[in-house]
Amino acid sequence: MTRTGSAVASAAVGALLVASAARADLDTELFKIRSTQDLVDLCAADPSTPLGRDGINFCHGFVSGAWHYHQAQANGPHGERIVCPPDPPPTRTEAVAQFVTWARAHPEHMSDPPVETLFRFLAEKWPCPEEPPIAPPTKKGGKR
Repeated sequence: MTRTGSAVASAAVGALLVASAARADLDTELFKIRSTQDLVDLCAADPSTPLGRDGINFCHGFVSGAWHYHQAQANGPHGERIVCPPDPPPTRTEAVAQFVTWARAHPEHMSDPPVETLFRFLAEKWPCPEEPPIAPPTKKGGKR
């Protein structure tokens, strides 16, 4: 092998070792988001760590998907809206940061399913106004 070929091979092996070490630093179990704690850890990941940005992006995808499902369900024929954000709504980044803060203040929910805790937060933060009951129609004309 030539000196250049050896140097390229050494660089490739070195790059693979660095990439493997970066993956080893991340607990990939978090990406399965089995609990609220997993979601909070991904949402609050340090973007300067090897896969921190991936964790944040995964968090935003999870939150966005859950929100879009809520919107589709709420707009259906028997839909019920449980969250009514202000107009204009917060950005996704702002909402995620508020969720992380709220979740850390409610450790009793850290082992709960993440989507349940997310909507517990959203419904508490931005509840929908209660609709008054529909009054039955009144009879017109009175007694004869």
